[in-house]
Amino acid sequence: MENKQLNDTNSVDVPDADIEAAEFLRDARESILNELKKRIVGQQAVIDELLIALFSQGHCLLVGVPGLAKTLLINSLAQILDLHFSRIQFTPDLMPSDIIGTDIIQDDVETGRRFFRFIKGPVFANIVLADEINRTPPKTQAALLQAMQEYKVSAGGTTYELDRPFFVLATQNPIEQEGTYPLPEAQLDRFMFNIYLDYPDPADEKQIVMTTTSAYEPQLDAVITSEEILRLQQLVRKVPIAESIVDYAVALSHRSRPNAPDAPDFIKDWVNWGAGPRASQYLVLGAKARAITHGRYHVSYDDIRAVAKPVLRHRILTNFNAEADGISSLDIIDRLLELVQPSET
Repeated sequence: MENKQLNDTNSVDVPDADIEAAEFLRDARESILNELKKRIVGQQAVIDELLIALFSQGHCLLVGVPGLAKTLLINSLAQILDLHFSRIQFTPDLMPSDIIGTDIIQDDVETGRRFFRFIKGPVFANIVLADEINRTPPKTQAALLQAMQEYKVSAGGTTYELDRPFFVLATQNPIEQEGTYPLPEAQLDRFMFNIYLDYPDPADEKQIVMTTTSAYEPQLDAVITSEEILRLQQLVRKVPIAESIVDYAVALSHRSRPNAPDAPDFIKDWVNWGAGPRASQYLVLGAKARAITHGRYHVSYDDIRAVAKPVLRHRILTNFNAEADGISSLDIIDRLLELVQPSET
């Protein structure tokens, strides 16, 4: 990626420091992918979406059946990024203090007086894996809301800052729904992406079996630091985007709402609630991150389309008519992408 190519492509003056950072981000992505390949087989699209969310300062909800290496993928990513990793197993008896932390009484050895000391919970990490988040009641699920939105937690009347970067990756099992607590829409909306993990194809599954049943123990190397990640997250927000492309992102979100004057008939027939403004924001941020991680310092319509499904999948809530007709939110997104064209925005 040469300086001249960046300037010619965007018709803007790109600071040398940003060009160097963009090149570093592109190279860092390749290094991360190469390291992950030592332990993770396939799942290229999932990994790309995770990295886009990370560099966009977003959080992800991963949905997949057991045994698809969700935990292994997240743990491996934390090692490669040289970040503090914390795993929380969500269960019906989990309490908010088990996540945030709690005050305990301690004795001062010198004075003999007692005082309260706050013991930080597992949310005080850079990458937090909320495993099977829908297994715990809403009260405990909500313990993550402030952390995800404001990078802070409050306990005992005191507010504590979380270290950056802060990245929540929650998992859900789509099979067993008995005894679960579906995430409320307000919390679902906090997740930038809803990423679906599917079964591997036979060739990948064969490689997985051969690797995991042998004595091979891959060693992962850290390729990027937390300070570099923070710098690259700021760089993503500096990526220029044409107003017409922003209009396109807004149009996709706007026309998913059944009460919008220009909503298509299939939206009015199949959708209870459409995507809110946060969807438009994440479409643009995700498109910026995708562009720059692929070596471009500008955003295209294809970048918006590439992130549309993980951004909109959990924000378009279908109704009974859709269920009766066998229509999912992905089917609706496909029809939206066909209907809404850049020339119409």
